[in-house]
Amino acid sequence: MDPIANPTVQMQDMSTGNGREPDEIWDGLARTVSRVTGRSKTGSEAKQSSHYHHQEMEGPSHGRTRSHRTRSHHTQLIDTLDEEPGIPIVDAEDNFPEGGLRAWLVVASAWLMLFPSFGFMVSIGTLQDYWGQNQLSHMSARDIGWIPSVLVYLSLALGIWVGPLFDRYGPRWIALTGSVAYLLMIFLLAECDKYWQMILCCGVLGGFAGAMLTTTSLAVVAHWFKERRGLTQGIAMMGSSGGGLTIPLILRTTLPKYGYAWSLRILGFVFLLCFIIANILMKARIPPSAAAKKKAIISLSIYGDLRLSLFTLSVFGFEVVLFGGLGIMPTYATLSTNFPPDTGFYLISVLNGVSCLGRLLPGYVADKIGRFNTLFIMILFTLLWMLALWLPLGTTSLPALYAFAALFGFGTGSWMALTPACVGQLCRAEEFGRYYGSMYFVASLATLVCIPISGELVETVGPQPMVAFFCAILGLSLISFSFSRWACIGRRWTLKVKV
Repeated sequence: MDPIANPTVQMQDMSTGNGREPDEIWDGLARTVSRVTGRSKTGSEAKQSSHYHHQEMEGPSHGRTRSHRTRSHHTQLIDTLDEEPGIPIVDAEDNFPEGGLRAWLVVASAWLMLFPSFGFMVSIGTLQDYWGQNQLSHMSARDIGWIPSVLVYLSLALGIWVGPLFDRYGPRWIALTGSVAYLLMIFLLAECDKYWQMILCCGVLGGFAGAMLTTTSLAVVAHWFKERRGLTQGIAMMGSSGGGLTIPLILRTTLPKYGYAWSLRILGFVFLLCFIIANILMKARIPPSAAAKKKAIISLSIYGDLRLSLFTLSVFGFEVVLFGGLGIMPTYATLSTNFPPDTGFYLISVLNGVSCLGRLLPGYVADKIGRFNTLFIMILFTLLWMLALWLPLGTTSLPALYAFAALFGFGTGSWMALTPACVGQLCRAEEFGRYYGSMYFVASLATLVCIPISGELVETVGPQPMVAFFCAILGLSLISFSFSRWACIGRRWTLKVKV
């Protein structure tokens, strides 16, 4: 490319009559070529450009010399850029910060947002067991199970609506609205003592608010990290583990001492503090695009991507096992064993505490060997421990049950952290909300039925058939996930590839 042949530059020469070309023209031309070829100035090039601009300010006597040197420099720069034509166009998708104070504050905001929202969802089994022994003692575990089922289902399914709204307008007002609604839910739940009140308050209102908080929290982290997305979203998801560990222990202490209503109010004040800090720190990096605003909020055509469709089937099975196990674990310990009455509280705390490590360590490994590869390993890891410990020893050995709860927490924690990281690998960052929400719109159907089904199984056919059912579902999910990975690498069965 010969920059002197540029007609814009020629016209500038004719109009000035002194042979001087302003630096702005050359800078603009270099920026244009940089955008086309996907390259930007290096530090040395920028330094040279600054040097020439300083010479221009020294006076007109050096004008023609400066002009010649500037033209020569930019000609070399453009020729160098033209040597590598295959580089993609530079945009926000290719320029992730991958760190820095602002990026890590966003991760901290997501952690604080997920502590009350997802943390309450994964510890809801504690309240379900309490309701079954007190306010709703006249009802079966299957019927009580519909309360957390509706909560979890709406929190995940409504991502199909919240995700595109996030892509259109950013996180600010969505997160704020969700925070207010979630606080309203927890304080109203303290006043509920009837089944229909709990369904409407905890299930419906909590589900709407939870969808705004969980989808927004994970989507905003995807704006700031790409290469380290597995690690950072794992750190953010540790907030749900922190909530899942802390909330049962708070309830274990406050329920006997202060009663049901004040126990939930205490939780509400803890949630309030988290939401205030999270809303202050949360910030999107990629501005909403005009194209995102023109797209339909709900688009079923997204399921035409075979990789996403197969992955969605896999996540459907994950949710059956994950939330079915979390929801039924305290009831399982109460109805199927002769273990101490507090066993359910401690099982949920152990499970969620160890899941912190499951969110962090596999996320770090996933950035090294591939997110799909790591998730495959963790699915297999969890399935093997379910078959080795929970199925044969869950009702007869308390140490084995605690050991299983820890291992199950580690495995399922990695699922929750790696699932959004895998979704981010299937789409651009500005489309993450849409893809994540669309996937969970289908996958969340599992959460609607898994807790009532597991409650019915443990009461009617016994705990071991229930565990066998979970193992079968997870085995089918593993097969579906294998085909999703196969589609991601060009429909080839290759083991040694980072995906």
